[in-house]
Amino acid sequence: MRRREFITLVVGAAATWPAMTSAQQAGKLPIVGFLGASASGFAPWAAAFVGRMRELGWVEGSTIAIEYRWSEGRPERYAEIAAEFVRLKVDVILTVGSAVPIVRQATTAIPIVFAVAIDPVGSGLVASLAKPGGNATGLSIQANELAGKRLELLREAIPQLRRLGILFNADNTQPVLEMGETQAEARRLGLEIAPLAIRRADDIEPTFQNLKVRADALYVAVDQLMVANRTRILTLALAERLPTIFSERDFVKAGAFMSYGPNYSDLFRHSADYVDKILHGTKPGDIPVEQPTKFELVINLSTTKALGLTIPPALLTRADDVIE
Repeated sequence: MRRREFITLVVGAAATWPAMTSAQQAGKLPIVGFLGASASGFAPWAAAFVGRMRELGWVEGSTIAIEYRWSEGRPERYAEIAAEFVRLKVDVILTVGSAVPIVRQATTAIPIVFAVAIDPVGSGLVASLAKPGGNATGLSIQANELAGKRLELLREAIPQLRRLGILFNADNTQPVLEMGETQAEARRLGLEIAPLAIRRADDIEPTFQNLKVRADALYVAVDQLMVANRTRILTLALAERLPTIFSERDFVKAGAFMSYGPNYSDLFRHSADYVDKILHGTKPGDIPVEQPTKFELVINLSTTKALGLTIPPALLTRADDVIE
């Protein structure tokens, strides 16, 4: 997504958010409960979802209401928001995989669509990809399977890479699974590992300060905590002159070194198709979980220069997007 398109989507999403109380005003309109980490972090993804819903005939404030709620990276907010969605009698809850187990504690009846999930089968969100069962379905980002590819790209970009820091939320099953896979792949490539476990926003800065042995690069397992604290993480990493790799391109737009993975805006856009099917009567347990087939390599040249690095020309030519 180019800069002009990104700005247009963000402005469009922002314009719709003041109507978040329209569910009460609209009365009988179908209601989607949208649960994310933060308004700023989710702006392009919310805009992609709203745009696709509009194409499907669901116009916010006219034919559908959307209730936006933000956890700000605090898992305890999931239960509060889920309970609120139950009181509002929303028709569908759209969120991310890490929130599903807690949301399910509040309701096993309201359909749940996860736009992003690291390992929905391994983390118990669904029975299988083909037949999810239960009240949840959505999209898997194959984060575990892509860990090895990310590390190979990172080592190609930084030939001197020897020691890798892995930042992950230890209280979230999905990034813990990703961390384990990343650790295994790093060992296969002969890299030393420095696991950096955090559980809340207050842990982030001390974790960087307590790095006893300087890492050559930092792998960040993305979840709601990381999205809500994106600026803080990137600022600290740059201060430590740590190249960072993420699964999602919007982190690179914000200043990360590079990313490799599916386009989250595309995933949230496609999640609208799931919501549309459910609103038309299809049970979530009957809608197969899909996996992306396209993955993007995105590199930030400004950050590259700030870190004093030089990207091999062959790697630059293979990048899907180079941010200058």
